[in-house]
Formats: sequence, structure tokens, C-alpha cells
Amino acid sequence: MSNTSIPPKHILTYNSSEFSSSQLRDFYKALIKPRLIEEKMLILLRQGKITKWFSGIGQEAVAVGSTLAMEMDEYILPMHRNLGVFTSRNLPLHRLFGQFQGKAIGFTRGRDRSFHFGSKEHKIVGMISHLGPQLSVADGIALTHKLSEEKKAVLAYSGDGATSEGEFHEALNVAAVWELPVIFLVENNGYGLSTPNKEQYRCEFIADKGKGYGMETIQVDGNNILEVFKTITEARKYAIKEQKPILVEALTFRMRGHEEASGTKYVPKELMDYWAERDPVTNYESYLLQNDIISEVEINQLKNEIKDEIEKSLQVAYNEPPVNFDYETEMGDLFADSNNISTNPSTNTTQSKRLVDAISDGLRQSMEKYPNLVLMGQDIAEYGGVFKITEGFTEAFGRDRVRNTPLCESAIVGTGLGLSINGFKAMVEMQFADFVTCGFNQIVNNLAKLHYRWGQNADVVVRMPTGAGVKAGPFHSQSNESWFFHTPGLKIVYPSTPYAAKGLLTAAIEDPNPVMYFEHKALYRSISEDIPDEYYTLPIGKARIVKPGDDVTVITYGMGVHWALEISNSLPEMSIEIIDLQTLLPWDKETVKQSVQKTNKVLVCNEDTLTGSIASEIAAWISENCFEHLDAPVMREGSLDMPVPFAANLEDAFLPKQRIKEKLEKLYEY
Repeated sequence: MSNTSIPPKHILTYNSSEFSSSQLRDFYKALIKPRLIEEKMLILLRQGKITKWFSGIGQEAVAVGSTLAMEMDEYILPMHRNLGVFTSRNLPLHRLFGQFQGKAIGFTRGRDRSFHFGSKEHKIVGMISHLGPQLSVADGIALTHKLSEEKKAVLAYSGDGATSEGEFHEALNVAAVWELPVIFLVENNGYGLSTPNKEQYRCEFIADKGKGYGMETIQVDGNNILEVFKTITEARKYAIKEQKPILVEALTFRMRGHEEASGTKYVPKELMDYWAERDPVTNYESYLLQNDIISEVEINQLKNEIKDEIEKSLQVAYNEPPVNFDYETEMGDLFADSNNISTNPSTNTTQSKRLVDAISDGLRQSMEKYPNLVLMGQDIAEYGGVFKITEGFTEAFGRDRVRNTPLCESAIVGTGLGLSINGFKAMVEMQFADFVTCGFNQIVNNLAKLHYRWGQNADVVVRMPTGAGVKAGPFHSQSNESWFFHTPGLKIVYPSTPYAAKGLLTAAIEDPNPVMYFEHKALYRSISEDIPDEYYTLPIGKARIVKPGDDVTVITYGMGVHWALEISNSLPEMSIEIIDLQTLLPWDKETVKQSVQKTNKVLVCNEDTLTGSIASEIAAWISENCFEHLDAPVMREGSLDMPVPFAANLEDAFLPKQRIKEKLEKLYEY
């Protein structure tokens, strides 16, 4: 029966035969603690001492019972209504309260609110507001356990509303296909904010959704702490022994609003009354009293101890001064520390390689250097990827480390993040850069913001076969690097030569931060140069001067470098300095500034459409910071502001090559 219908009244029953009296009292202590904290938080909210609260009153048995069923060194990925996870993992209350108040002692140091944080020490991975992304992160952590042959499982929470998200389905599918030891725990409280289940899905139970992915499912009374504990204990044993996921649906109810401001007027009174009778705290307390497992005196003493701890911890948080803004600290915490210096090859032997071969070399040698590096992407295993960059990799490194993925870009980026959280490195290949739209949320909201929020690095490289000139139309030819250029916390590299392609890829994999690595498809097999046979890296963030000159500076990257060289050779009367940015974020301001000071005339160009492009941003920066050195307006050029067309003559007109030449001639004569 659905928990939004009105079943006959009945009282919770507890089967405690397998537990000692001491264990039963410990369950009570763990259960009452989040309830008492919640009651205090609601008072503070009314007093304006905290700004928002997502109440879990009525659902405590799910969080507490499931957390206690997991080992302390196993990861849990909770949501914003799971205070019991944090208290059961013994997070210091003064830091928890500091988090709620936006204080520096909080886990995000004032950078995020409520339960949007994690703690590496306590093996908790915090959620983001976009419901569902934590589930595929759990897949990645579980994959590390599988690859390391560790007897561990991962517990990931979801609400009933989030089961409609694509992330939910992608994560379950990946876990099932890859046979990962994940427990997906859905708290079914009957409503997604105010939308009842009957308006969310048509299957009878959420547990039925797991069956569609070929995984075991189970349903449990989410208000019965003993049943939750036993169910998750058995689910954990199953996941570890069988090396398979399991979906657990916990039937429960939220007695407060989605958050306090939203209220509960949309819930029928009789439904609220029914679930009030099934309160997980009062029912369990009554059971313990009726069976002489605990006394009123002990309960009062325990509550007073917890209340005292709450008040003292609150006072510590109150005494903390408001968080101060320090530019260097805030900007410095965007990224984990990285050793961004060149690594020279061990020998001087070189060989002529195409761009595609150089990328393959860098990837192969990185796999040899880092046994914990895992490659993931569509068709990258035996098939070698659509561009054959990973051809032969499965024979060399095995299918555990070179993994074909289902068509689910978002879940695979999330899985890469999960690998990183538990000490692995991940490379995710987008079959075409255009397809990254399906994984956009994970990249810009999870990978990019994680280290800034709570100090967890995201050691993930996303490879992006990009660019036009191959007559592939609007969905296989886009230049979309500017989408990520606007996202703090990402690094972006875009090589234009085989030498840079290998050295920047190896550097990107070495870097413990998220790196978007763009590689132009039309350059894969059209250019070659001698590059070192051995492993080497190039510094991320450093541009190169492709061709020195005195009259005009051209700043570009990717295919633009080759256009600029060709155009420069056709204009021998001009002394053109060509700068290849190579790294787009962070970009090399110093090299650009020095060139502007020398030539005094600048054209910034890219293959991307012009409006809102990287060329536009760099042009604006030069105008603002190098104005006194300019003898002409800063000019820019890019593709036309339209989708990439398919027909050859249309695509040629769309691309900026001819317009770059015209702009250079105009600039030279200025």
C-alpha cells in the first residue's frame, strides 16, 4: 500500500531478539540525538539564528539505522534530510553547528550551507542541490572497492522525487552492468516537496524500478529502526558477497515541510495523524519502556546529557567570529595543490607522430605510470574508441581499467569523481565534445566546486574530441570550450600540436584537479611532428610563441594556430607574432601582455562562435590592462553566431579563416 494512502491504524512492532539490551539502548541514544538537535534548530530558525532548515523529523530511523549498519570506514552519501547520518558518524557538533551558521569552523568554512558538505575523515560525501548526482559518485567509490578487492560496500541515499531524475536511472544502470557493491537507499516519504507520488511515477513501489535494471530490491518500514538496521546489514552483506548493487525502499514520512517555509498544508490531516502515530522516536521509546529495557530516569538523564552537549557546542559556534573574506585564501582553495612543472623525457629519442598518436602515447604512458588510473568511455575497450586512440589498451591494461560505458555521460563523470574520492585517477572520454551536454551538471557543479566547498579534490580528466572542418553538422562539430571557461574550479587545455598534445595530456592526468582536455578532430591525422618517445609533461597555464613578430600579435589556440600560420605565410609584408594559448583556463596573461607591449596591435581569434567566446574575454582583458600599449583597437574574430552547418560551402563560410585574414590586413593598415 502506498504511504500516501490511508491504511488501517497500527502500532510499530519490534523484533529485538537478536539484540542485547545494551545495543537497544545504544540505538535509542543514536535515534534521539538528531531529534533533539532538530528541535533546537527549529527554535533557532524562528529566532533568525540560522537561515534555512530541511527537517528530517519523522525519518530519523532511516538515517540512523542505515548508518549504524555500515562500517565506519565505508562511504555514505546522504542528502539534506539525513542529520542522523552525521550524528551517527560522530561529527563534532560545534563544527556541525558552525556549518549551519556559515562559520569558519564549519566543514565548508561558510562557502555552502546545511548538509551540502562532506568529510573525508568521516567517510561522508556531501550532496549538491541537484538531486541524484551522488548516486553515480557512489558507483565510482564502489568501483574502487571492486578493483582493490576490498570487502566494502557504499551506501547512497535518494528521495522518492529524485527517482524521476535521469541521474537515478543512469547510476542504477551502471551499478547493475558493472556489478558494483552499492546500496541505493530511497527514502520514500510520499512527496517530492508538495507533489505526491501518484504524480511522480506509475509503478506501485519505487522498489519495482530496481527490478528493471536486474538488481535485487527490498522494501522496509523506514520508521522502525531495528528493521532498517537489519535490512541494511543484510543488504551490505549481499552487496559485498555477490559484488552486486541492491535497491532498498524505506517507507517513511516527513512530518515537517520540504523546508520550514513551505509548510505542510498540502498534506491531508488524516495522513499526518496516521504517520504521527508511527513516529520512529516515540514508538521506539515506548517499546523500550514497556519492556523494561530503559527507564524514564535513564531517558531523562540521556536527554539532558545530549541537550547539554548541544548547548555547549552551540556556544562554541556562536563564539566564532563571522567568516572573513580573504582573496588569496578563497581563490587558493579553488584547486588542490599541483606540481605544475615540466617533466623532461628520460632519453632524447624522438619519432614523428600524428596528433592522434601523440594523445594515444600520452594516455598509454600515463596508464603505465599510474596503476590507479581508470579510463572510461563509450566503445573505448576492444573497439578502441571511434577515433582509435585506445586501440590495444585492453590487451595492455585489462578491461578493469579500460571500461566501455553505457550511454550515460552524466553517470560516468560522476563515477569518475567517485574513483577520485577514494584515491584513484579517472579519465572520461566524451565520444564527441557535443555529447558533454548530457554530463554538464556533474562537471560544472560537482567536479568544479568540490575542492572549494569542502576540500575534496576531483582527479578527473574529461577528453573532448572537438571542432568543425570535418563536415559533420551541428551535433558533432561544436566548439564548446567557452561553456567551461566560465566555470571556476576547472582547468582547460587545448593543444594544437602533437608535442603539446602528449605533454599536456600527461600533465592533465598528473594534476589532481578536474581538467577539460580538448582535442581537435580535424587535426588528429592531418598534422605530424617529431616528439619524444618517452614520458614527459608540459606546464598547464603556459602559452607558447609559435612565430615571433613585430607588427601584429595574433592570439589563438587549436585550429586557429594553423590558420594563423598559413595566413602569416601568405602575408610576407607583415611581421606577425602568433601566440598559441595551449591552456585556456588559467590562460597565460603575462605572455600575452609582453607581446602586446611589443607589437601594439592585437587580433584575438578562435574557432568558436564569436559572441561570448574566449577570444572576446581576452580581447576585453587586453583593452582593460594593456590600453596604453595599443596603437589600434583590439580586434577579434570567430565563427558566425549560428549552429555548425553540414554542407561544405556552408561550413567554410561559417568558419572564421577568411575573416581572420581580412581582419589582419585591416589591423596592419590601421
